[in-house]
Amino acid sequence: MENVQTDIQEYNDLIYQAVTDFGLPLLAAIAILMGGLWIAGIAQRATTRTLDRTGKIDTTITLFVGNMAKYLVIIMVGMAVLDQFGVETTSLVALIAAAGLAIGLALQGTLANVAAGVMLLFFRPFKVGQYIEAGGVSGTVRSISLFTTEFDSSDNVHIIVPNSDIWGAAIKNFSHNTTRRIELKIGIGYDDDIDKAMGVVGKVLSGDARTHKEPEPLIVVGNLGESSVDLLIRFWCDRGDSSALKWDMTKAIKEAFDKESISIPYPHRVVQHIDG
Repeated sequence: MENVQTDIQEYNDLIYQAVTDFGLPLLAAIAILMGGLWIAGIAQRATTRTLDRTGKIDTTITLFVGNMAKYLVIIMVGMAVLDQFGVETTSLVALIAAAGLAIGLALQGTLANVAAGVMLLFFRPFKVGQYIEAGGVSGTVRSISLFTTEFDSSDNVHIIVPNSDIWGAAIKNFSHNTTRRIELKIGIGYDDDIDKAMGVVGKVLSGDARTHKEPEPLIVVGNLGESSVDLLIRFWCDRGDSSALKWDMTKAIKEAFDKESISIPYPHRVVQHIDG
């Protein structure tokens, strides 16, 4: 009987020891994990709200910084949980750093895209919805992520470009300024009256309300070509009118020249047949 009681006592001691060694750290780890995740959510929301209140920071950057705050708290919580089980976090940090270095060397191109994405998010040379030319392509920006930027081209082709290609080259933002300058080059015959032709062009420009009066349109002789006197025409308009106005003005000037008997030279080819 005494042996049975001794065995029971030993089992109780083992259970107590197991609960002490593993159960309490497990409960503490669970508590830390749950509390840490709750704090991470609070940190994300607080960071996002704080940046939103400034009214000067783009939504994309606000969300990015909020997520960074959340993940930073989660990393700290993970280390605290591991510490409950006796894991040496300093060694773990060193191991992670070594692994990070090896991964970084293997993914240099990817990390370059991430670095470029961060620069694009913070410096904001363009925004979603703007029409730009960058990385060898042009189109309307649809999204900007840490790795890539997505475009829709003018003919509705979806294009994805690595951020490093965009940040490492010139960026043309056609939507940044509210006005645009249009340039036309139209030739007239050498026998035509230059001043009359320039006057006709001026009337056509002034007759369209989309053409700005300031800055004043420029109409000059830009070049003396082989078969034509080339007029250089420059005028300003609102950004949204630029494409349609350029097409409309080209047509209107041609029609006005026809009415005033002003010729627009075009190449002629003379074919001479020689009898053998």
